Amino acid sequence: MSTLAARDNWNRHWDDYAGAAERNPAQRFRRRLILSALSLTPDARVLDIGSGQGDLAADIASACPRVEVLGLELSASGVEVASRKVPGATFLRRDLLQPHRPPVKWRGWATHAVCSEVLEHLDEPWSLLAHAKAWMAPGCKFVVTVPGGPMSAFDKHIGHRRHYRPDELRQVLEESGFHVTRAAGAGFPFFNLYRCVVIARGSGLIRDVSGRPCWSARLAMNTFDVLFQLNRFNHGWQNVAVATLR
Repeated sequence: MSTLAARDNWNRHWDDYAGAAERNPAQRFRRRLILSALSLTPDARVLDIGSGQGDLAADIASACPRVEVLGLELSASGVEVASRKVPGATFLRRDLLQPHRPPVKWRGWATHAVCSEVLEHLDEPWSLLAHAKAWMAPGCKFVVTVPGGPMSAFDKHIGHRRHYRPDELRQVLEESGFHVTRAAGAGFPFFNLYRCVVIARGSGLIRDVSGRPCWSARLAMNTFDVLFQLNRFNHGWQNVAVATLR
């Protein structure tokens, strides 16, 4: 397998790193930002683009049990894990980089949509966004997160092509037919500090996240979990955009 194919092999990545993703305090911080930005009502229909192993869907189901959730995921492993984790949601395996028509049931379905930590993996994010719009209702509220700041060795290992500034994220969304009401960094100062630790760990992190974390790693993750609640929204290396489909 080529280096490029290996870093884009999400079946393998979810098999290797699903446990680490569940423990990751940055993931929990990110999901709190998303839920706050979505402002869900009980009749909402949420499209989760790149639903992974279903952690966001699980949080939505816990916070708003009546909300319908549809997850689209490239990885068969991700779909399998998510379907077990959140049996009340629907998860479909789809490659949104390829032209397609959604099943009739799902065309124009979503009143809310999320695309979290996906666009940084893509050479042409406009293609995925163009295809995803067919699943959204007019005026669909769309929350997007992407990383900012420097890349770590682990980021490169799992296929990050680029990290964004808020203005760059805004431009991609506007060019793709969305009206952006907010695009900003989040997580200052503690998310930035966490990212500095990840970057400093280098390639050693790739080995660490494949196994059970040692006591010091668990302590660090629990500490950052608390510190992330003290972050300020309008700064930091976690980028969040809120938009609507035109």
